[in-house]
Amino acid sequence: MMHAMKPLDWAGVLAVMVVWGLNFPIVKVGLSVMPPFTFVMVRFLAVAVMLAPFVKWPRRPWRLLGLSVTLGAAHFSLMFTGMQRIDAATASIAVQLQVPFAALLAALFFKDKLGWRRLTGMAIAFAGVGLIAGEPRFQGGLGPLLLVLAAACVWAFANIQIKALGEDVDIWSLNGWVAIMAAPQLVVVALMTEGNPLETVDWTNLAVWGVLAFQVFLVVIFGYGVWYSMMRRFSVNQVMPFTLLVPVFGVLSSVTLLGERFTLPMFIGGIATLFGVGVCVLRRPKVVADATKGGM
Repeated sequence: MMHAMKPLDWAGVLAVMVVWGLNFPIVKVGLSVMPPFTFVMVRFLAVAVMLAPFVKWPRRPWRLLGLSVTLGAAHFSLMFTGMQRIDAATASIAVQLQVPFAALLAALFFKDKLGWRRLTGMAIAFAGVGLIAGEPRFQGGLGPLLLVLAAACVWAFANIQIKALGEDVDIWSLNGWVAIMAAPQLVVVALMTEGNPLETVDWTNLAVWGVLAFQVFLVVIFGYGVWYSMMRRFSVNQVMPFTLLVPVFGVLSSVTLLGERFTLPMFIGGIATLFGVGVCVLRRPKVVADATKGGM
C-alpha cells in the first residue's frame, strides 16, 4: 500500500536535495584549499571514523573490497579531479548521466529491457550534455568533463556490484565499510601523487574544516540518513523523482555563490539532460541500488 507523504516528509527530502545540490560549489571550495586525492582521502577517513562505531561486521567482508575501489576510491577521485578544472554547475548536470549509464549496464548484465521510451530519454540526456560540451569554454579540451562522465559511469558499475551481492545489505554498514576500506587506498594514492597531506594542506584554514564538516555531517549523515528513511517508508516512484532537483540546486547555488556563468546552451542542455534522465528515473533500471541513489 502506498503511503502519502506528509508536509514534514516533503520538507525533509527537499532539504536533502538542497544539501546535495549545494555540495557541488562546496566541493569546488574544498578543491581550492586541498588537492583532489587528498580531499577524497580526508573525506573518507572522516566518514570512516564517524560510522565505524555503528557498522555491523559484514558476513563476507572481502566482497566489499571491490566496491570500495569503485564506489569509494575511483568514483570520487575521478569526480573531484574533474571538478578541479570544470565549473560546478556543469558537473552537477553532467554527472546525472549516471542513471542512463546504469540503464545501459542493466541491459548488458541483467538483460533489463530498455524500451523505446527509456532509449529516447537516454539519447536526449546524452545530447543535452553534448550541447554543453560544445560551448566555447571547452575549446581548451574536454578532459575534465570526460573525468566527470567517467565518474558517472563508475557509479553505475558500482550498482552492478551491489546487485551482485545478492542479499540484503544494511545500508549504513555498507557505506561505513566502503569508507573504511577505501580510506587506506586513498592514503597511498594521495601520498604517491600529491605528497604529505600535512604539508599540502593548510590545516589552520577554517575553510578546510568547514568543507569537511559539510561533507560528513550534512551530505553523509543528514543527507543519507533522511534519504534511506524515505526509501524505507515510501515507494521508489514517490521518492526518486526528487533527485532531479539536485542539479537544479547545484546550478543555482554554483551561479549564486561562485559567480559561475549560466549560458543559454547550458540552460537548453541542462533541461534536455534532466528531461532524459527523468524518463530513466520514472522507468528506472532495476540495477539502481538504494545504497547509491541520490547525492555525490
